[in-house]
Amino acid sequence: MVDGSLFDEEVGGPATLTVGELAARIAQLTASAFPGDLWVEGQIRNLSRSANGHAYFNLAEPTAAGEIPRAQISVTLLAPERKHVNDQLKRAGGAVRMDDGIEVRIQGRLRWYAPRGTLQLRMHGIDPAFTLGRLQADRDRILANLAAEGLLDANRGQFLPLVPLRIGLITSVGSAAHADVLAELDGSGISFVVRGIDARTQGADCGPSVVRALHRLAVDRVDLILLVRGGGARTDLAGFDTDVIARAIAAMPVPVFTGIGHEVDRSIADDVAHSAHKTPTAAAAAIVAQVRAFLARIDEHWVAAQRAAVSSASIADARLDRRATRVGRAATRTLSRHTDQLELAAVRTSRGASRVLDRAVTHLDGQADAIVGRSERGFLRAGRVVDSLTARVRSHDPQLALARGWTITTTTDGRPVGRIAGLALGAELVTRFADGTAASTVTAVQPDPPIEESKR
Repeated sequence: MVDGSLFDEEVGGPATLTVGELAARIAQLTASAFPGDLWVEGQIRNLSRSANGHAYFNLAEPTAAGEIPRAQISVTLLAPERKHVNDQLKRAGGAVRMDDGIEVRIQGRLRWYAPRGTLQLRMHGIDPAFTLGRLQADRDRILANLAAEGLLDANRGQFLPLVPLRIGLITSVGSAAHADVLAELDGSGISFVVRGIDARTQGADCGPSVVRALHRLAVDRVDLILLVRGGGARTDLAGFDTDVIARAIAAMPVPVFTGIGHEVDRSIADDVAHSAHKTPTAAAAAIVAQVRAFLARIDEHWVAAQRAAVSSASIADARLDRRATRVGRAATRTLSRHTDQLELAAVRTSRGASRVLDRAVTHLDGQADAIVGRSERGFLRAGRVVDSLTARVRSHDPQLALARGWTITTTTDGRPVGRIAGLALGAELVTRFADGTAASTVTAVQPDPPIEESKR
């Protein structure tokens, strides 16, 4: 019980205490109220470690990340007690590691630390089974809710491309997991394009950080997303057992491959993902195997097509050889038959040609005789016609007319003048006689009187 005399008023008014006296009374009161060890459960917040081996954090009522706790108390874990706590965690298999956001059940003594004026819980023990139990209970609850909403198989229903080459990688950039994945992809010799997003993969910020990275890759048109983290304690991987990451993976429009922790580790993210793998390297190897399997199928189809082509060509060659043999034999028989026919036709043609030639020669001789006879008669008739024409031409010879007393009058340029019409006074004319010509000039033109119709 608390000694009530600690707060008794002195006679004459309230007592005036120094800070040291007040601190001493608070320390006495705290020690009296909580004289022995306490077991307190809560969520670790603001964990820090000093260079001298001490650890400090707040133990708060569990709340979601970012929310202000309803109550919290400062906890101090001094270096000697810290070694004892670490030994307890190792004996439990190393599955629990103290970190922000982890719910723990710790043992300690409540003490007033006067130099800083704070009430502290001096920690010296921990219950790893409590933390593991809470993690498992939360895990079972989240999985049950996801199953009831049909979200466990949502991402597995996303189409996995035959050749996923654009890879989204979510991990802590610079970590061993990041290096292992890039080494596996680069060493494959396949031209992968990796879009890397840095994210927290441990602690209270793990869930929000991974969700932001998933949302960024959802609009980057990647073929597949790798969500990976190296091994660690069970509590190190607790961020991947959260409802917020599970729902984000289930809502992704592309497949999500996980490689979280070591071979024995299994998180809720693994249960919701399209494909879960034991390690980050194994997750990257699965993508390489997917692409190589496609290339192997192409090679198999190519080899099969090549074999089929060779087989078809061989069969076609055999058929062609058989057909060529049959065609050659048929051609030989046909050629022999036509050769015989041609020889017979040549004999018949030779005989017929001789007869036709004889008849043609006889006919040609007869035609030649007839042509000669007709030609001679034609020449005689033509000679008589020519003689007649010659006589007629001679009868019209102007010289004969001139000899009989006729004259021919022309203009000086040789045009004959047959009428007076068109003659102008003074025109020069030339008159030809049988024995020469005479030049004259028109001095008068006298036309003849018209002849009456009755006198005609």
